Amino acid sequence: MKISRLVIYTPNLVSQTDFYKNVLGVEVISETQTSVELKFGDTILELQYFTEAKPYHFAINIPSNQEHEALAWLKQRVNVLPYQGEELVDFINWNAKSIYFYDPDKNIVELIARKNLNIYSDEAFNAKQFLCVSEIGISINNVADIYYRINAIENTPLYFGNLDWFCAAGDEYGLFIIIDQSKKGWLPNNDYAFTSNFKIRGDVNFDFVNGKIIKFN
Repeated sequence: MKISRLVIYTPNLVSQTDFYKNVLGVEVISETQTSVELKFGDTILELQYFTEAKPYHFAINIPSNQEHEALAWLKQRVNVLPYQGEELVDFINWNAKSIYFYDPDKNIVELIARKNLNIYSDEAFNAKQFLCVSEIGISINNVADIYYRINAIENTPLYFGNLDWFCAAGDEYGLFIIIDQSKKGWLPNNDYAFTSNFKIRGDVNFDFVNGKIIKFN
């Protein structure tokens, strides 16, 4: 599932723009007083100003062989968030390695090297190695309901988990991470999972507004 564009919201547009542009070195596509478009490989991540925005969880694919290079690069720029004492988190069932950090909004950002994709790079790691946004978290009270509503818009297979309290739906290029916020928080620190609005465009197109799926035509 390709995510061409993801729109999320921020109450701190200036600091968010500075972080992604000047700390991580992400390419800025466009910038206004109310929004900024950032290029994460095949995905445009748009941050729009909204005073009531709450934190998100999203993930970015990196080359399959560069988790150690990414960790060293990232530690020069941000505080990495360990999980169970490990800065490089091994997801055995997913054949992937992940690194977590906060941006200025306390969004939980994840860099993930998915071994099954077999995407390799021998270039020095930097923001140009961000391949795409590959996950967006959806926090609600009924995992099954949200999953079936997404699947009704576009066939979106279950990748991992169940429809009780957690599932990942889609594929390794793009996943909806759907959790029951009364039963689970976000890794790595079990942060409370807010029901945060977003817009997604690509192989699946909808707006997520106040916990509801609104189909985009």
